[in-house]
Amino acid sequence: MAWPPRQTERVDSNPFPPGFFDRADPSPDSAFYSWPRLVTHLDDDAIAAVGALYEELGISGDVLDLMSSWVSHFRTPPARLTVLGMNSDELDENPSAAVAVVHDLNAEPRLPFPDESFDAVVCCVSVDYLTRPIEVFTDAARVLRPGAPFVCAFSNRCFPSKAIRGWLYTDDERRCEIVEQYFHLAGCWDEPHSQRRTPASHPGDPLLAVWAQRANPKRSGSGLRS
Repeated sequence: MAWPPRQTERVDSNPFPPGFFDRADPSPDSAFYSWPRLVTHLDDDAIAAVGALYEELGISGDVLDLMSSWVSHFRTPPARLTVLGMNSDELDENPSAAVAVVHDLNAEPRLPFPDESFDAVVCCVSVDYLTRPIEVFTDAARVLRPGAPFVCAFSNRCFPSKAIRGWLYTDDERRCEIVEQYFHLAGCWDEPHSQRRTPASHPGDPLLAVWAQRANPKRSGSGLRS
């Protein structure tokens, strides 16, 4: 199969305006993340919602946690968890991790793993920092086995100087649409699903998620080609 695959037919052009992926702080991320932050970025209810989502979707086996840190929020850790992030001290503190990889996705969106290496990819409260998300989403499909899921969970909490402008100046519903567009534009995913995982009346941090399965190249209309 040729890689990357062609764009899905239902997306005709890039829907993001100029400046959408700009950031207030354009300096290299390696400097910003050079010292460890051993803190959680969500309240307890939102963290619990992440674990419940992973359990509900059956995230297990060989799992890659993108833009990870010292905790991955699984109720039950997968059989083999690979954590990829920016700070080695944070990654080394992750008790669920079998493998830790320091890698800057904004500098190099290609993942340092062979094709079809993982049973699932997750990304928790970090998709808003991606400046080259279509490339990352395309390569996430490459390292997944056909039919395997990529799950993006997020909130309205972030480091505002490092989040992209298009993310900061919108609401929760539109953020789900943004991530759905990433999947569509990558062209190698089945139809994405979006869901608010905390109640609308929840007074704390909201938890939203968008996920899709890597398209099976043998399935008609998958957006993949041999």
